[in-house]
Amino acid sequence: MSASDHPPSDLKSVRERLNVVTQETRFALLQDILGHPSELPTVKELDYVNPSKSQTTIRQHLQQLVDTGIVEEVLLPEDRRQNDLPYKFYGISESGRQFLEEHKLLRAQDTLREIYARVDKTDDVKRYETAPRPER
Repeated sequence: MSASDHPPSDLKSVRERLNVVTQETRFALLQDILGHPSELPTVKELDYVNPSKSQTTIRQHLQQLVDTGIVEEVLLPEDRRQNDLPYKFYGISESGRQFLEEHKLLRAQDTLREIYARVDKTDDVKRYETAPRPER
């Protein structure tokens, strides 16, 4: 569906969502989520691959993506949680994936995965990367 296919009332919403996802830091976070092997990274993993950003900045931008419905928080069920391992993850929501697809923002996903796989990771980040993830 192109912008011209949306009713005028929806155009403002589409424009606002595009503004949110194309802002540099948020766009980088979306790329990191899409490049992650499970598409469900933790804040710690996102922090590691964005060393120029603070965890607070990353959390704020993630929250904006969550608030617009592009990203969703996904929690590991309590019965699967383990001490010292993450239980909160961030993934592209169904409506977010549809929106990104509509606006041709998913085309580089294979390349993003290759780039993410090549990043040298600390043992701690590797441990987080291999932690149990929720089913989606």
